[in-house]
Amino acid sequence: MENKFFVDSEYLSPEALEKKHRLETEPSFRKNHMEYMEGMEQIASDICENVISQMKAYDYSIYTARDVKAALEHETCSIEDFKALLSPAAEPFLEEMAQKARLETSKHFGNTVYLFTPLYIANYCENYCVYCGFNCYNHINRMKLSMEQIEHEMKVIAESGMEEILILTGESRAMSNVNYIGEACKLARKYFRMVGLEIYPVNTDEYRYLHECGADYVTVFQETYDADKYETLHLYGHKRVWPYRFNAQERALMGGMRGVAFSALLGLSDFRKDALASALHVYYLQRKYPQAEMSLSCPRLRPIINNDKINPLDVGEKQLCQIICAYRIFLPFVGITVSSRESAEFRNGIVKIAATKVSAGVSTGIGDHESKYTGKESDSAKGDEQFEIDDNRSFDKMYKDIADEGLQPVLNDYLYV
Repeated sequence: MENKFFVDSEYLSPEALEKKHRLETEPSFRKNHMEYMEGMEQIASDICENVISQMKAYDYSIYTARDVKAALEHETCSIEDFKALLSPAAEPFLEEMAQKARLETSKHFGNTVYLFTPLYIANYCENYCVYCGFNCYNHINRMKLSMEQIEHEMKVIAESGMEEILILTGESRAMSNVNYIGEACKLARKYFRMVGLEIYPVNTDEYRYLHECGADYVTVFQETYDADKYETLHLYGHKRVWPYRFNAQERALMGGMRGVAFSALLGLSDFRKDALASALHVYYLQRKYPQAEMSLSCPRLRPIINNDKINPLDVGEKQLCQIICAYRIFLPFVGITVSSRESAEFRNGIVKIAATKVSAGVSTGIGDHESKYTGKESDSAKGDEQFEIDDNRSFDKMYKDIADEGLQPVLNDYLYV
């Protein structure tokens, strides 16, 4: 695998152009997305079957206003109630859903909102995912930070007062191997109380190693739980293997991680079914690993570099709010993260209802925190961003805005003893 690919004929070799074209136009040319590749650990688990069978059987058109009212009246939200709350029949009841979600949030989280920031340390990628700015055929500036550069970025972030960091890479073992990520975790532990990872899925023993290096939790986006749709979006690379990605959170817990986070990228497929599957993934895994901390992210598609067709056209803010409220009612103890993909106005509103965690001072590019946090331009090269964000507020601004709403910004709630 080459380390760098480019999207247009000026940079792609004829052989690479032909391969790209065949991947896009000939399904038989692609590897079977349900078959594990060499080196991928397979675990025995019935969670996938439970989630997917429920998702496939979900017909949200059958639910009525009576079903929604009954779901809102029940003290405990069942799976069937949750399905009703995700259905189109629940849209006229959004205010009632928000009131119930706000009550559940207050009951279990008080008026707290947790803050964190992401740090992208590399944007090399070996996957061809058609909706992602990092995909291996996209012509962008690629970069991998050295340990010295990583520590400098972390110092800049830590000096702002931030205590939780999420380390991200593109999905390339060749350019961002597990040892490299582990060394970044060791550095992060020097500066932050909480360290999360959003990297390519790995095996149980590798998650154990990363936990020993300082990682607390792992986030994995399934992107879409619709395996057939997934096949058309992930044309090449290890990410193409749908079941290996699905079981990543369970392998992380088997490897000793304290927490795991889940997400579908809403808008890639039927968002109601993806929302159902995301929550059920948490629901079943929570019962199998009751000691684990679990959370849900709620991202929508955002525009990416060199592609003007990527937009969350079928998932409006009203639908997103419905999903988040339904998540809270169904899974009252679960953390809910709303990213900077969404507007400041939307995030200001949703943290008063159901969301419990937001990112601040965000950059999805590589090596640019000094300029973002201090206004001082660095002479170092920078790598291009994964997607465009909407909410550009700094950490200080986000902290103040949350406090001004009468909420309590929280930077850390976990101490190692």
